[in-house]
Parts: sequence; structure tokens; C-alpha cells
Amino acid sequence: MNLNQLTVPSRNLPAAVAFYQRLGLRLIVDALPRDARFECPEGDATFSLHQVEELPRGNGIWVYFECPNLDERVQQLQAAGLTFEELPTDQPWLWREARLKDPDGNQLMLYHAGENRKNPPWRVEGIINENP
Repeated sequence: MNLNQLTVPSRNLPAAVAFYQRLGLRLIVDALPRDARFECPEGDATFSLHQVEELPRGNGIWVYFECPNLDERVQQLQAAGLTFEELPTDQPWLWREARLKDPDGNQLMLYHAGENRKNPPWRVEGIINENP
């Protein structure tokens, strides 16, 4: 199994599409006013937006985008006018993260984790895949 795409809600799809294009995602499906789909500049994952009347309540959605050159990328995005809630910071879970929100308030983390992305020192070992 592989993750293909993640879809997040938006109340203002045109504003959200413009935001994610500024973030660096490539628009590959323009089905406004209902949907939009992007591909990430690296890897094979896609990211979608879906028009909604009301946003989810509570802590909302958190989306992580991996950036190998995190500090440089954050500087580029700031120069392009994006505002970050937290600049790149080393976290206790061994990831370096910067945080910002999209126009709908969805929490975005740009991060770099290197080997710790999937193999932190506390990784659970001995998991056997019974369905190869």
C-alpha cells in the first residue's frame, strides 16, 4: 500500500489554490469550484483541495511537507510573502520544522527529518508484515 493523495477542505478554493501554488505545488487538476489537485515537486504524492460549506471543528488538519533544504525554502517563501507562525526549529522528535497556516487555517509543517523521518531511535522493531 502507498499513500496517493491527501485532500483537505477549503471554503475559498481560489485563494487556497493560489496559496498552494505559491508554496510550490503544481496544479494538475483544475475542477473549480469543487476541487483542485496538485502534485508535489518531489516524490509521487499528490495533494487535493475540496470545496466545503463549513470547515471541520477542533484542532483541524495538520499536513507535513518534507523539504530537504528547509531553511532555504522558508526564506524563499517569506520573500514571496508567506507568513510563518514558527520559523525552522529543531524539535524533540528529531525533526526540524517550520509552521504556517493556509487560508482556511489548516496547519502546515514544512520539515526536514533525514534518517529520523522513518527511523527515529525509538522506532518499534520486530514488526512482521503478514501480508507481503
